[in-house]
Amino acid sequence: MNASHHRKPGASALKIIALTAIAMLAFAANSLLARVALLMPSADAIGFTGVRLATGAIALAAILAIQVSRSDVKNFAINGSWSNASALFGYAITFSFAYVLLGAAMGALILFGSVQLSMLFWAIYKGERLIALEWFGLGIALMAFLYLVSPGLTAPHPAGTALMVVSGISWAIYTLLGRGSRAPLADTAGNFIRCLPIAAVLVVAALAQGALDWRTTILATASGALASGGGYALWYTVLPAISRTRAAIVQLTVPPIAALGAVIILGEPFTLRLLLATVGVLGGVALAVAAPQKH
Repeated sequence: MNASHHRKPGASALKIIALTAIAMLAFAANSLLARVALLMPSADAIGFTGVRLATGAIALAAILAIQVSRSDVKNFAINGSWSNASALFGYAITFSFAYVLLGAAMGALILFGSVQLSMLFWAIYKGERLIALEWFGLGIALMAFLYLVSPGLTAPHPAGTALMVVSGISWAIYTLLGRGSRAPLADTAGNFIRCLPIAAVLVVAALAQGALDWRTTILATASGALASGGGYALWYTVLPAISRTRAAIVQLTVPPIAALGAVIILGEPFTLRLLLATVGVLGGVALAVAAPQKH
């Protein structure tokens, strides 16, 4: 009995690490799946977004139905809000159109860099006072980000960059609106469900144009049901067990994972500009987030 009691903390820690790693792999997979799907000649960002949101809603609803008691199942769909759902849709639609123009590695870095920088700037706007190390990290991240998107032979597509920045800002808004949620999985399911009407319109529009074939549908379903629905479910399982700082820092592993996958699976070049920007943006944000808080 005592032996099993002593094993529990280690086993619990390993479980958290494993679930966190799987969640980060799922988030990186979103970038890879979107890029693969939208590289196809017949692919359509509108149809991909519609299928992704619809299958994400179905997967999250199913996961939630399994987790909550039978008496609560009928109520879970009313969680979330229309403002959160609007931010979620803004993230998803600009994400898809951006990946028509950007590589998976570049897109993931711009997305997660935009999310973290937006949240840091929001904290400053709301009056949070930063210490010197936080300002230093923020400055490094911002300069690296500007270097990444500055004109040059290996610069990312400007329209794709702008769309992905909007996607990142939308996700930051979604995160900030959902802060303090007592039932994040239920709220996320509710927000996805609120996107179902517009998702159905997008799917019908894509089908009418003949722009949604079975390959795109399979990839979008994998992105929505597995990488989004499953990834979010795992992430919200882990979040209560880790600090907010650790949660922010661990998400910075997603761009390198996506970049590695893009090089191995998609054969994308990993340029010196992307390498330096990755180190600068993620290292700077990590410094700013991990710095001791000023009380």
